[in-house]
Amino acid sequence: MRFLFTCGGTAGHINPALAVAGRLADAAPESEFLFIGAEGRMETDLVPRAGYEIKTVKITNISRSMSLAGIKHNLETIRNVASATAEAKRIIREFKPDVAVGTGGYVCYPVLKAASQLGVPTAVHESNAVPGLTTKMLESSMDAVMVGFEESRQNYRHPDRVVVTGTPVRLDFLKEDKLTARRELGLPEDRPLVASVWGSLGAAHMNEIMADFIVRACANPFFSLIHSAGKGGYKGMVETLEKEKPDYRERGMDVRDYIYDMPRVMAAADLVLCRAGASTLAELTAMGKPAVLIPSPNVTNNHQERNARVLEDAGGAQVLLEGEFTADSLLGLVSELLHRPERLEAMSKAMKTLAVADSTERIASLVLSLAGKGK
Repeated sequence: MRFLFTCGGTAGHINPALAVAGRLADAAPESEFLFIGAEGRMETDLVPRAGYEIKTVKITNISRSMSLAGIKHNLETIRNVASATAEAKRIIREFKPDVAVGTGGYVCYPVLKAASQLGVPTAVHESNAVPGLTTKMLESSMDAVMVGFEESRQNYRHPDRVVVTGTPVRLDFLKEDKLTARRELGLPEDRPLVASVWGSLGAAHMNEIMADFIVRACANPFFSLIHSAGKGGYKGMVETLEKEKPDYRERGMDVRDYIYDMPRVMAAADLVLCRAGASTLAELTAMGKPAVLIPSPNVTNNHQERNARVLEDAGGAQVLLEGEFTADSLLGLVSELLHRPERLEAMSKAMKTLAVADSTERIASLVLSLAGKGK
């Protein structure tokens, strides 16, 4: 069989596709896989690292600004959608996929639209509780819309096409164990580890907070930290820390541009500080990791806070809203949690109750059934 995947923009869109592709490869070893992503985006790095071929099309997002610049940008996007759809059709005709699957990012629209028009069975996965613009635009032409939450069904015009699957997690997140992960990372087994992750592209405000957090933590470094600054924020954050606390690395504070070995780092962690994107939350619940969630304020319909509150209500996480805390108060909360292992254990158990353990299998099964039908 031939499987076509399209995804992009952030790791939260890419990793679910890689998880499903991995499961399909196990189920049908002789299959062929091809990814289509957007030029210059993160998928062109992560997908080849996972061992899959990727082709790209030129596509841009929709600006919600009504300014002259926003209007010009959207006119350019319309042109890009037309050319990307034509290019996607060329790639699809050449690859001849049995099914096409999208897991998020604006590149999904031209690719899945092209696949549908060419008669290829199609499915799109929406991990957030509230559907994004791309999913809304694709809904009527998809054979199946896969969602992460049962509550999401009410947000669609064609609920008969909606299948609740949960959000897939790469198998690597389920294979790692804490002790082995710590040894492989060269971390002391008796010192807590905090993982700090603010999206694959980083977050400027949280990098500022975390730089101050690291400086303060160095005064009493009883825990280790691995912080992902994002490719855009890494250089500036390191420069700040070199000025403020040149020995921060020796004190157990590891700042990276991106955490490529995320399953290992999360397995080793005692506590995770992060955003509340659906893919990240799926990983946390699958691994049973206690978390301090700080939802991004820059998302449509405030969906990250909605997701985060579900985990908080279950007892698996604590939610802080950006702008309502300081580096000092965040460090205080982290210190309090790390000094209460019984609280962390209770949070871990609560997280696991929210996991959809067979999400990847559900999606792989649906994809296989679509691949066997044809249009």
